Parts: sequence; structure tokens; C-alpha cells
Amino acid sequence: MTAENKSPLEHVNATLSQLKEMRHYSKNYVEQLTAQWLLFDGELSKLKQADKIEDLMTRQGELHDALEAEIAELEALAVELQPAPEGDAAS
Repeated sequence: MTAENKSPLEHVNATLSQLKEMRHYSKNYVEQLTAQWLLFDGELSKLKQADKIEDLMTRQGELHDALEAEIAELEALAVELQPAPEGDAAS
């Protein structure tokens, strides 16, 4: 099915899939960056780079939080877009 022929529910589900993949990688990157930060915090401070890395960690965390919020909203929308069960259509 082409993009033009997709239903709104199919578009929402495709977007949800992509956002969940982004969330997965975002979480992994935050964990990796945090591990590096913990290992090299002292050295980064000496090199006056600690604030820059801390800012990146904060931004990455904000991205992860935003992804979580958008995923929750789209999951709720996907539930709303579900077609009514066949038995309910006659009522």
C-alpha cells in the first residue's frame, strides 16, 4: 500500500514504530554517554569540557522525554482510530 492509500491509523502506527525505534537508540546513547561521563568526569573538568558534555547529556535526556510523551499521545490516538468491532457497527 502506498503512502497515499494508507489510513490515518496506518500512518499513526508507522510513526509510532519509528518513534519507538528512536526512543530505543536514544536511551542507549544516554546510557553510553553517562558511562563515558562517569569515567572521564575529572579529566573533562581539567580540559574545561565537562559543561559541554553535561549540556549534551541534558539535551539527550530531554529528547528521550519528548519521545516518550509523543509515543504516549500517538498510542492514545491509535486506540481512538481503531475501527469499531463488527457487532457495534449495527447499533
